[in-house]
Amino acid sequence: QVYAVESGGGLVQAGDSLTLSCTGSGRTFTNYGTAWFRQGPEKAREFVAFINWSGDITSYDDSVKGRFAISRDNAKNTVYLLMNDLKPDDTALYSCARELRIGVFDNWGQGTQVTVSS
Repeated sequence: QVYAVESGGGLVQAGDSLTLSCTGSGRTFTNYGTAWFRQGPEKAREFVAFINWSGDITSYDDSVKGRFAISRDNAKNTVYLLMNDLKPDDTALYSCARELRIGVFDNWGQGTQVTVSS
């Protein structure tokens, strides 16, 4: 089964903005928090941002705090990541996943590539 599909990535220049979307299959995300992760070339996957089901709790990695904003539209089963002031270090494959329980994520999407040139 495909549980989540990411979209919105692309090639941009430093300082540009992009909005990524993560759409769950059916009601995959219902009552679950969701997070964005990223993995750059030859790097481990790292946490980017989290939002709970009701949308009133968010958290961000320090590297993106103040530049990225996570949000969701539960009627569309979609979680968004608004990325502002992109930097070359943001270049990575961005994936979303639901939080099955605290600290455990599943239903990963295949990811969408973001490439930021200097």
